[in-house]
Amino acid sequence: MERKDFLKSLGAGAAFALTFPCLHGCSSDSEDLEQFPEPDGVDFTIDLTSPEAAPLASNGGFILAKSNQDFTYTDIVVARNLEGDIVAASQICSHQQTEGVRFLSEDGGIFRCSTHGARFSQAGTPLNSITDNPLRIFNTEVNGDTVRVFE
Repeated sequence: MERKDFLKSLGAGAAFALTFPCLHGCSSDSEDLEQFPEPDGVDFTIDLTSPEAAPLASNGGFILAKSNQDFTYTDIVVARNLEGDIVAASQICSHQQTEGVRFLSEDGGIFRCSTHGARFSQAGTPLNSITDNPLRIFNTEVNGDTVRVFE
């Protein structure tokens, strides 16, 4: 039986129910998602003794940091991974450029986008089939009570 005949046998309602998710899933045409530019020219410091940085005192804690480079604000997720190292990634997801990336302690510590569920390793490698595009990762350097996040 050919696909067309099969869909006719199901009726219009069932055919619509089967094809609608395929036609409208995760495409930029089906959602009014605000898109954000990738961070560029990142180079800033965080004072670990500041109240804003308090979540970084614990392994698994993270903050959302803003870097003002050339009057453009960029959003960066800065986290203390489960081994105690400071890691940083773009808050802008490589899937559809939404700003939903956060650090989660599950699975040894991963970055996850709340918009569509894309998951990334601490190296930025995609961990599920939501996207093949890596998450942008930034260098970090700890010097006493100061963390530098840079490209």
